[in-house]
Amino acid sequence: MANSCRKLIFNIYMGFYCSAILPKICICSQFSMSSTDLLNTDPGAFPVATSGEPFPWNKLRLPSMVVPLHYDLLVHPNLTSLDFVASEKIEVLVRDATQFIILHSKDLEIMNVILQSEEDLRYRKPGKRLNILHYPAHEQIALLVPEKLMADLRYSVAFDFQANLASGFEGFYKSTYRTRGGKTRIIAVTDFEPTGARMAFPCFDEPLFKAKFSIKIRRESGHVALSNMPKVKTIELEGGILEDHFETSVKMSTYLVAYVVCDFISVSGTTSSGVKVSIYASPDKWSQTHYALEASLKLLNFYENYFDINYPLPKLDLIAIPDFESGAMENWGLITYRETSLLFDTKTSSASDKLWVTKVIAHELAHQWFGNLVTMEWWNDIWLNEGFATYMELISLNATYPELQFDDGFCHICFAVIKKDSLNSSHPISNQAETPTQIQEMFDAVSYNKGACILNMLKDFLNEEKFRKGVIYYLKKFGYGNAKNDDLWRSLSNSLVKHFFKMVQIFCSHFLKITKGPKYTLAFLGEHVDVKEMMRTWTLQKGLPLLVIEREGHSLKLRQERFLSGVFKEDPEWTALQEGFLWHIPLTYSTSSSNVVHRHVLKSRTDTLELSEKTSWVKFNVDSNGYYIVHYEGHGWDQLITQLSQNHTLLRPKDRVGLIHDAFQLVSAGRLTLDKALDLTRYLQHETSIPALLKGLEYLELFYHMMHRRNISDVTENLKRYILRYFKPVIDMQSWSDKGSVWDRLLRSTILKLACYLNHAPCIQKATELFSQWMESSGKLTIPSDVLEIVYSIGAQTTVGWNYLLEQYGLSMSGAEKNKILYALSTSKHQEKLIKLIELGMEGEVIKTQELGLLLHGITRSPQGQQLAWNFLRENWTHLLKKFDLGSHAMRIIISGTTSHFSSKDELQEVKLFFESLEAEGLHLDIFQIILETISKNIKWLEKNLPTLKTWLLVSS
Repeated sequence: MANSCRKLIFNIYMGFYCSAILPKICICSQFSMSSTDLLNTDPGAFPVATSGEPFPWNKLRLPSMVVPLHYDLLVHPNLTSLDFVASEKIEVLVRDATQFIILHSKDLEIMNVILQSEEDLRYRKPGKRLNILHYPAHEQIALLVPEKLMADLRYSVAFDFQANLASGFEGFYKSTYRTRGGKTRIIAVTDFEPTGARMAFPCFDEPLFKAKFSIKIRRESGHVALSNMPKVKTIELEGGILEDHFETSVKMSTYLVAYVVCDFISVSGTTSSGVKVSIYASPDKWSQTHYALEASLKLLNFYENYFDINYPLPKLDLIAIPDFESGAMENWGLITYRETSLLFDTKTSSASDKLWVTKVIAHELAHQWFGNLVTMEWWNDIWLNEGFATYMELISLNATYPELQFDDGFCHICFAVIKKDSLNSSHPISNQAETPTQIQEMFDAVSYNKGACILNMLKDFLNEEKFRKGVIYYLKKFGYGNAKNDDLWRSLSNSLVKHFFKMVQIFCSHFLKITKGPKYTLAFLGEHVDVKEMMRTWTLQKGLPLLVIEREGHSLKLRQERFLSGVFKEDPEWTALQEGFLWHIPLTYSTSSSNVVHRHVLKSRTDTLELSEKTSWVKFNVDSNGYYIVHYEGHGWDQLITQLSQNHTLLRPKDRVGLIHDAFQLVSAGRLTLDKALDLTRYLQHETSIPALLKGLEYLELFYHMMHRRNISDVTENLKRYILRYFKPVIDMQSWSDKGSVWDRLLRSTILKLACYLNHAPCIQKATELFSQWMESSGKLTIPSDVLEIVYSIGAQTTVGWNYLLEQYGLSMSGAEKNKILYALSTSKHQEKLIKLIELGMEGEVIKTQELGLLLHGITRSPQGQQLAWNFLRENWTHLLKKFDLGSHAMRIIISGTTSHFSSKDELQEVKLFFESLEAEGLHLDIFQIILETISKNIKWLEKNLPTLKTWLLVSS
């Protein structure tokens, strides 16, 4: 037996070693052609530089013949003239002999480039001045060297350059804020992800080219300078200018480099391992930094313990930037945030605001390991950064802030992305991306939310401890380096193999019966072998599966299909859209007869399971941990609806949420009738789980807005009456306060907001009363933060109230309050007021340009507002492109927010023609097709379900 055990362990070890190690190939092989060979090829194969000469490189990706080792960067921004001068020295290693160096540069005026060899440096020789070729289409420059650079030698390349501070939201750009006294202050800040570092300094701006950075920043005495590393000294120069020197960084990618010159102040604390954490904000907002410090310290301590790896830098700064496009950016050691993602005002920040701030901090701190310590090789695997950081929000908040009950809402992250992923225009998690615009488009719900959801599903399949050990192995193996999709799966497999070895040793040492050994061994080994095979079906193909269940006595017939929203089985294109899709689905299910969670991996299109006991219903996807939709054919849905109406508590709370979600998703796919999905929600009058109650309410509110936008007045009125009557007990029990759990407070905000929007008289009366008192107190009365947006929205319906709110918007020092006021202002029914808001957003003074997406989203809730926003997009397209990059998150939000709610054929044709005109100019975004498909789906939904909705409401009235 002992020998048999040794042989078994050896055979398994060798099998894993070969599969994990041998497939690895040189990551540089795609660019292995020498520069001499390149120069000897047909000159016509290469692009033309701005000088008219041939540019010696024709690919978007940089060659690997020369790699950076260390950047020495000196930057001097002028916050009066809004420009900067800079110099840098890049120490490079030549891997293959070459006659040129290719690197990135965009909108930089390079005055001088000097090349020095190791010998030049050793003997202090001046070096050689290099000729520069520019190829703006690829944002690349070529440095032509007089003599061939020799392999395995190091060289130094020195640049002198200058540029204007960018006016947008990427590169090295200016940001402004107003003090409480009304003065405008200017700061300079960087935001480099994904391809913005090249706008601030010439560099090898790809994630694979990791290097160390030594940064120096010159500033005036009234400012402070921050960068990734701690400051080691400050030198006073002529004219009172100060030069701050920062410690040399660890190896990192260019997109993680950061520096800020500002006049902010901070609050600081120290983690249990001695890391200094500081939160920076403008002086008037310093009082709003304390919650972020508390959360950061707690979360950083948690991550160090969870990952079994200390945070590698001596300090961590988190800074609230007044002008910031995204929510935050994880720059190593200097995380930049939009103010509303970091600052928490005890008077005006609601429960949802607190949840958001905590969630974003948790996300960015997770990146200090996932993304910074281990970075994806290329942007096609950005989900390894973003999906993991989103997943770690769940793990970290459950451990550090259980009172926020984040776990109860995690499934909504998955539900949100399913809406996009169920369209044929979706894309795989790991997807090709080459151009800067394509790379920007990878930062979407699929990379973030779907990535997190499949990781959570895998964790549920493996169990949390095995998953965690695999993650730790991955981080330690690839720390300070780069990784790709399969590296993660191999790491998780390695963790399972180690666990298996341990179990086999226990098996051998205790002389267990031979009949038990092979059964356990094969089952566990199968689980190990399947990790990579299973997960590739989730990352390399788009979409998600539909699990169809048909019950025949004690047998369950399983069938998987591709789930498509807006494409019905009877449609001619349905069959072709199904071809080639197959997932390995880790299924879970429970029955009415037992609380046991049963598990099965479905690897084929069909399968059969046998039930061991008689049961009245079967529910698949326990706790909604799986990323798939479930359809119960035959009487399956009727059985579950009956159970919900008789005693809904026999089903888990998350399972009830999942049933509501799946039912309405199946309606959009033509697999379930709308009246049956609506019948399922009737039990909600007895529901005590707030997430389930809110999920049902969400769909009813969605239908109301769809009918309202289309001016289908009879259905709109009937839906309004139904919602107010059916949910009246819940509405009436709400207090206008900030009391209760997080979910109590989220319910209060949601249901009172809807009640007032539907003109529920008691709600309107209470909100009007509070708004009047607030105005009479000159804005000094404290209104409970959870109802603040509701009160402001009712107040904004009068001209006096609207004007007062706009004035208060300009004065408020709370980003959370400003968001609530802006939403309230956008609910006005007067077009001239909405036009004024859009004009202020475009000007960017009173309303920051970064808020345009939020503003337009609010405006499009009404039919008049939707048309106004659509006209604005078409008429101001050129102006918008000057403010936002084409593929930027902000631009995608603006385009989607103004068009995706359309539901008529005329509107579809208008949008289609607009997108075609843009593509004729060479402007293309994947979101164009997503929006067209979404509008088509809306049209189809109305055609199929409007008569049913009308009838159901009449019967229910």
